[in-house]
Amino acid sequence: MSANDASQNKYSLVKGAARRARQLQSGAPPLGVSNSMKACRVATDEVRSGKVTYCLSAKKPQPPAAS
Repeated sequence: MSANDASQNKYSLVKGAARRARQLQSGAPPLGVSNSMKACRVATDEVRSGKVTYCLSAKKPQPPAAS
């Protein structure tokens, strides 16, 4: 799913931006100029501008079987 498709779904936008924000907090360089220094805001701006794309899995992860 591209960022443009996901912008119709706010949950997808938040999940994609949260993953990118974690990358920024871990030291990844920003992909453009932002008005904010906060990783969350920078990530959201990057996703909305199309500089970052992401794919959301259609399958839900299964918990490990109890032994």
